[in-house]
Amino acid sequence: MNLTKEITKLEKSRVKLDVTIPKTELEKAYQELLQKYAKNVQIPGFRKGKAPVSILEKKYGEAIKGDAAGDIMEKALGEVFEQADEFERPLPYSRPTMENAPEIELGKDMSFSVTYDVFPKVTLEKTEGFKIEVPQVAIGDAELKEELAAIRERNAIVIDSADGAKAAKDNIATVNYCELGEDGNPIAGTEREDFVFTIGTGYNIYKFDDEVTGMKKGESKDITKKYPEDFEDKDLAGTTKKIRVTLTALKERQLPELDDELAQDVNEKYKTLEDLKNDLKANMNTALENKLKELRSNALLEKMVEANPFDLPESMVQAELESRWQMLAQRFRTDVAQLEKLMAASGQAKETMLESWKPEAEKLLKSRVIVELLLKDRQITVTPEEVEAEFAKIAEGAGISVDEVKNHYADPRKKEYLIDDIKEQRLYGELLEKCTIAKGKKTPFAELFKDGQ
Repeated sequence: MNLTKEITKLEKSRVKLDVTIPKTELEKAYQELLQKYAKNVQIPGFRKGKAPVSILEKKYGEAIKGDAAGDIMEKALGEVFEQADEFERPLPYSRPTMENAPEIELGKDMSFSVTYDVFPKVTLEKTEGFKIEVPQVAIGDAELKEELAAIRERNAIVIDSADGAKAAKDNIATVNYCELGEDGNPIAGTEREDFVFTIGTGYNIYKFDDEVTGMKKGESKDITKKYPEDFEDKDLAGTTKKIRVTLTALKERQLPELDDELAQDVNEKYKTLEDLKNDLKANMNTALENKLKELRSNALLEKMVEANPFDLPESMVQAELESRWQMLAQRFRTDVAQLEKLMAASGQAKETMLESWKPEAEKLLKSRVIVELLLKDRQITVTPEEVEAEFAKIAEGAGISVDEVKNHYADPRKKEYLIDDIKEQRLYGELLEKCTIAKGKKTPFAELFKDGQ
């Protein structure tokens, strides 16, 4: 199409696109639609498709003119965007907005303007030469002992506590409870039966772990709890509650002996406890190496975001926040509409939650933008041989065959994600070579992996 365009940069990676379409193009689109209408429109007094064009124009001219303008504008935008690069093309989640409808008059050129968000075009001032601290982590006998203890916990069996046994930390207690009123009678609606929790975890609304400790099966106790103003449960914060608790069942976890039999229970490939220990050490070292690599990359990204400030498109931020909201709904096994109702019932508004997520989301998005710009600038590519090598590496780490790995990545999208990851890891490697890696604080192995850090 013969048209003229002009793109003006606005704030926050938003642009304004001005398009002028020649009168000949508008006239052509109008005539094509007019002929289409003429064949299909039924006008009283005329057979279908036989009404004179002059009558058709008189009755439907303005509507046809509007449709023609809409069609030609859509076609014009399609052509402009197809030829544009990523810094002039709308983001997938940014719909072009037309502020004012254009004047449509046959015999005259038609001009219109739209605004939309584009991928940020950022001049990166500094991407290397940073000082990056990584924690010092050692794997010795103490760390191995902790991991073996965790294995024992995972392989423990639950048994009934002996008759007359007193409830203790780590016991599994089953209780009935209710709140008591001023008269000492149960308050309707507060009763709960057969509530199970592990003593010492605090996984109960009233936090009565300490009070249940020492009780025997069948015993009841009236307790009084005073909750601070900043207590996590807002309904209990700043209140004093009298609660009746009855211990109806008590169980304990019986840990297996640390021996060859346990090793064989963990995996049939282990014949002795020493086999398990050796494999555990190797796995811990691999996990540590991968974790430190991840921490170095994350620290690098954080440094680059700080050193290269820029504004993100609003639509990009909003799309990320909405994506996180959808993932939260999936974790709750519900849809976004129901999630909003659930949050509202608990006194939390969606808008408030999204706003609280915004700083972290913006930091992540900025790091993604920087990485994408650097990958494009450095023209980092991945060969088929490198993909094959990555398949072999994944297979070895997971203890499966290369064919199984290839089957997993047979989906083109999954394979594309893998290739993107290989590119990013190479980029981080190149940048980190020109950074100073300093020793950070000494950190226990277990703490490094705590809460998914």
